[in-house]
Amino acid sequence: MKKYIVSALALFSAAVLTSCEDMLDTDPRVTDATQATFPGKIADVEALNTATYSLMNTMGGGDADNMNIWWWWEVMSDNCYGSGGLQDNKVKSLHHLVRMDENQYETPFILLYGGINRTNNMIETIDNVDWKGNNTKRNQLLGEAYFMRGLYNLWLTQLYGDVPLITSTTITPEMEEEADAEAVIYPHIFSDFVSGMNLMGDKAAAGDGHANKYVAAGFLARAYMFWAGFYKHVGELATGSVEPVTLIAQEGCDGGSLSKDDVINGLKDIVSNGGYKLLKDYRSLWQYSNSYVWKETQDVINGVRQGHKYDFIADMALEDCFDMPGNGNGNPEEVFQVQFLNASRWGITGDAGPYSQDRMYCNYLSCFWALRVNGHNGDRNFTYPFTQGWGQGTPSCNIWDDWTNAERAGGDKTKQYKDIRKLGSLIDGITENKEIDYEFVKDCCEASGFGVKKYNGVTTDKETGDRSWWYTAAPEGWTNTLGDNALQGSHFEDFYLMRYSDILLMLTELTGDAKYMNEVQKRAGVPETPYSLKAVQDERRWEFAFEGLRFNDMRRWTGKDTKGGYASKALQAQEGKMMYCNGPHQRAMKHMTCSWTKRYEDTNGFLAKPQSQITLMNGKLKQNPGWEPSNTEAVYKTLY
Repeated sequence: MKKYIVSALALFSAAVLTSCEDMLDTDPRVTDATQATFPGKIADVEALNTATYSLMNTMGGGDADNMNIWWWWEVMSDNCYGSGGLQDNKVKSLHHLVRMDENQYETPFILLYGGINRTNNMIETIDNVDWKGNNTKRNQLLGEAYFMRGLYNLWLTQLYGDVPLITSTTITPEMEEEADAEAVIYPHIFSDFVSGMNLMGDKAAAGDGHANKYVAAGFLARAYMFWAGFYKHVGELATGSVEPVTLIAQEGCDGGSLSKDDVINGLKDIVSNGGYKLLKDYRSLWQYSNSYVWKETQDVINGVRQGHKYDFIADMALEDCFDMPGNGNGNPEEVFQVQFLNASRWGITGDAGPYSQDRMYCNYLSCFWALRVNGHNGDRNFTYPFTQGWGQGTPSCNIWDDWTNAERAGGDKTKQYKDIRKLGSLIDGITENKEIDYEFVKDCCEASGFGVKKYNGVTTDKETGDRSWWYTAAPEGWTNTLGDNALQGSHFEDFYLMRYSDILLMLTELTGDAKYMNEVQKRAGVPETPYSLKAVQDERRWEFAFEGLRFNDMRRWTGKDTKGGYASKALQAQEGKMMYCNGPHQRAMKHMTCSWTKRYEDTNGFLAKPQSQITLMNGKLKQNPGWEPSNTEAVYKTLY
């Protein structure tokens, strides 16, 4: 591990020293900069801060099947199938909770430890700089470093469980040992979020991609709820409780303890003072509601032109479209997000190792989740306004069927309703009311006929070809500035890591007060219900479909080492569902090696730790249960 951390720091230093043109012009440095000489000014600390955040762009812009952990968690849940083409084995490995090789899940392990090292470096060196007259800025930057360290440790433990806890750039023998996530690492995560809350300012970030005290309070709640549910088996937090957690004394956190009431108070502070709000229309959050598709639709409806229209957004007001002020990227419902550019391309970063990936500045989910390429998918005459891509990790039949059953609950027509979030989240290419003519192409497998609407690429009639996106219709000329391969480089829709609706639903789940959940239900146009855990579970599934939250929600409602729990049952319900393979040929879904129940219960939802890292640490890092080299049920098997 010590060798790995040094390697990460070397890559980090090189990236910082070549990424800021102004810094190179005014303060030239050599690549062997040390903590004694760098950072030397405020701009250096800001560069360190940017480098810390940039790893989220690496995970979001790189190949999703290699490193996008938020996509992984959707694919591992009951919301998605593996799908893609016959050759797309990595995504199917994720969906069936197996592995193709012993290092398949290594990249996020490296990236997250790299991020932790960057935050440690920033925390240790921030006072190299003279902050006279700028103490507020110093505290904000330090608070962001603590927050990001807590966030990277949270994701690391949710992926791999017990791992080494690295709290310094100088690795001690204790840090080389595997730490107990439940008892050791989570108190550090909580403490880092508390430090972030107390050091950072209270100005809402307004979609600028940076954390503030409210972001830290929101993620403190998310981490606490996972820890309490998964490790402490508090399945219903509104009625259950956990003993307060002892915190770690560090700047911004004076030690003491953290209780459920502290977490609730942090969320209530967001509601009262954060300045966030729900957008009026759920569809305004997503790029398919952009004003150019909306205008083309209105023109067809009003007989101004002939062409295609998208009826799902026809009833929206122009001011509610995605690209109108206050909507889309940077909207007041965003609490925290990964930001992207429409200025990437294949090979933009060259060969810079795991910390810089091709297309790292674009939201590559819009390619991975787009309609399966080949055939007429992506052709405006068949799938307007949705474009083509890899079609991997596409929606399961389960989420559509479960959602439809919820809408029909009770059987009484007077109680039936339509949840706008269902078609706001899924492209329907299969039911009798389908909105596109989806083609099951010859190399497809585990295809349901549904698509992920939230992040599918979108085009317009104004454009030509099948790889031009809606924003190139703008008179401002929002084209791909690098001029090539828009399919794989021009996606700039934010990926939401936390929305204000999550704050509201967490509050209801923690307090049992339905008024917060009712705000979310009211926006969706569904019945406002009293509190029950089942109601909260359903609302979270519908509200955050395909936003990376489902799998870890399932895990915390199940509890570690639980047999026959929520996650086991939900995952196993995929067995026997009809899906399509090798074109329009139906077959029943089945697990690759045994059953979803067994693979989930054997692993608790943790992935395999990379064998290369286990070897590097001379056996101090232990493989997770269910992933032993001798376990044939953990090994990929060709089904199609």
